[in-house]
Amino acid sequence: MTTPFPFVAAATLTAQQLNDIQNLPISDKTVSYVLIAGDETKRTIMNSASATTITVNNSLFTVGDVIQLANKGAGTCTVTAGAGVTVNTSSSLALAQYGGGYLLCLSASTFTFFSGGASAFAYGIFTGGDVSTAITVGGISYTMLTFNNTGTLTCTKAGLIDVLMVAGGGGGGSWSSTANQGGGGGGGVITSTLYLTANQTITIGAGGAAQARGGETYLGSATVGSQIAPVAVGGGAGGNGNQNTGGSSGGGQNNAASVALITGQGSASGSGPGLGDGNGAGGGGGATAVGGNGTASVGGVGGAGLGLTTFTGGTLTSSVSGGGGGNRYSGSSGAGGVGGGGLAGGTGAGTAGTANTGGGGGAGNGGAAGGKGVVYVRFKA
Repeated sequence: MTTPFPFVAAATLTAQQLNDIQNLPISDKTVSYVLIAGDETKRTIMNSASATTITVNNSLFTVGDVIQLANKGAGTCTVTAGAGVTVNTSSSLALAQYGGGYLLCLSASTFTFFSGGASAFAYGIFTGGDVSTAITVGGISYTMLTFNNTGTLTCTKAGLIDVLMVAGGGGGGSWSSTANQGGGGGGGVITSTLYLTANQTITIGAGGAAQARGGETYLGSATVGSQIAPVAVGGGAGGNGNQNTGGSSGGGQNNAASVALITGQGSASGSGPGLGDGNGAGGGGGATAVGGNGTASVGGVGGAGLGLTTFTGGTLTSSVSGGGGGNRYSGSSGAGGVGGGGLAGGTGAGTAGTANTGGGGGAGNGGAAGGKGVVYVRFKA
């Protein structure tokens, strides 16, 4: 039973009512609601499939009053400050299903909201991918899912995820007469945090064939909820023939300017000092460094990739999106960045970028393919 709260003068309470002193009445709401005086004596619970608000206005409550709030509906319920009111919190005022907390009145117009959990911006629960790993990052426990192949990310509880997405690496330039060939660019890299409420398809971009850009890696369709779906753009192809630049990481095709096509997804390629078998071509750009320039004796090295230590908390320490090495005809090739191909040498074939790193392909006779991409998803355990 519930206590007849608030008490009135001369009221007589039974033993059961005294035992239920904290058993407050529940006040169910199905549409957006504005708190009124007396709600401190109830538990206000929202139950709606649509987004709603609970608004607290000025000069309704007394210092020390506690107003208990919860949301059991599927729609997000947001605690909202009315005109002249300030509501402070260290968490979030947006409550996901089964979230709640309480407002503490500090003055007629100032409140602190103490969340009891299940913020609308809490991490969700997901399954899928090829590997599931328990990791710790900054003292926080996560589950990490690795997608080496295209597959479904299954949402069992709506919430946030952190993603690291790597596109396919670009193919290295192919041998052509006495010309030099540039290394393929590493695949574009994106790190992002998304709020998901439904299953999503994760598409892994293929590595580009010789002289071809790598494939895109993406999550969902054009949008994920109200968010723009992230797309990691494939690494650019290495130049060949009379183009002795490498490919830019993150989608830039080989060109004289050696500019990365997508800002923030990689680095520019290197270039060579000139045409002919006496000069080496540039290396492909990597996720964190530009490709090296070729010299008179050797092709440029591939740009360095992005280390996974920070995202995985040291569980994985390898790198992704290294650029492929450039080639020098009748000479030697530059080394690839970590995950990128290279070290072919002279008229030999380049080496392919490593699969599931988005590494660029090394240049050489026939060129070499880039490595296909990968996606890492993590959420708090």
